[in-house]
Amino acid sequence: MSFSRQRLGWNGVMLVLMRLHKFSERLPFQAPLCPDNLFGHLIATAVPGVEEWREGVYRRTLRLPFGCGIASLRLFDSYVACTVELSDPRDLASALDLCRFLLDLDVDPFEVDAALSRDPLLAPLVSSAPGRRVPRTVDGAEFAVRAVLGQQVSTKAARTHAARLVSRYGTPVGDLFLFPLEFDPSSLAMPESRRRTMAALLAALQSGLDLSPSADRAAARAWLTTLPGFGPWTVESILMRALGDPDAFLPTDLGIRLAAEALGLPTTPAALVKRSEMWRPWRAYAVQHLWATGDHEVNRIPA
Repeated sequence: MSFSRQRLGWNGVMLVLMRLHKFSERLPFQAPLCPDNLFGHLIATAVPGVEEWREGVYRRTLRLPFGCGIASLRLFDSYVACTVELSDPRDLASALDLCRFLLDLDVDPFEVDAALSRDPLLAPLVSSAPGRRVPRTVDGAEFAVRAVLGQQVSTKAARTHAARLVSRYGTPVGDLFLFPLEFDPSSLAMPESRRRTMAALLAALQSGLDLSPSADRAAARAWLTTLPGFGPWTVESILMRALGDPDAFLPTDLGIRLAAEALGLPTTPAALVKRSEMWRPWRAYAVQHLWATGDHEVNRIPA
């Protein structure tokens, strides 16, 4: 039995009644790997019911070509212990690939760190936390919906909005839920302008907007910029975390501008973009280093 990536219906419910097949693998990576912002971001923004952090293990649901599943990830010195529970064993390779993408395990940290260290103002940040990765997502459509839910609200409020959506529309998988991609935007407790933004996004996803890691980034960026309520911050965040663009940049982000001011970097978006030319093609990693200068829960793993 199979189901669409964007429409579960009763098929999704039937799938969760089937036995989940468990597989355990080691996901190797090239050290160093700085875990603080990587797992810290995933934990701080985790949607209750979809994701959880328990005793050093990050768990979340997966939407897969032939079914659904749950991934459990624990970091070790040279690999990530990965256990996936799948409704269809044919999804094993896809599930492992998504887990690698989520944790940005395939990047060469030496290449990134060497490039960013050429800027004398970034070099101390890189040397103090080598091997920073970009926390990504296993579901680009889900991330885009969550990005709209999080516009102009705090991290905590965004999680609350998402959790309400999951409790009402989520499809159960084991003890967790798949994040819904079909729902009525008019039911959301948010301003009418953001409900229109959400409706436009859902319509685009239904019409073929591809936000998977293999998608054409230029085409996705062009489509997203046509949607009402999708400014540069939202578009670049989706490109960075959903499509894995290593050069996505957020010059208007408040945390980035505060970090730039503290480091002596330009603070106006235009000037900061000009300075960031020397960080190409790794500006998404520079974003992680700049964000990490602030005291925010996304930068640390809970004790």
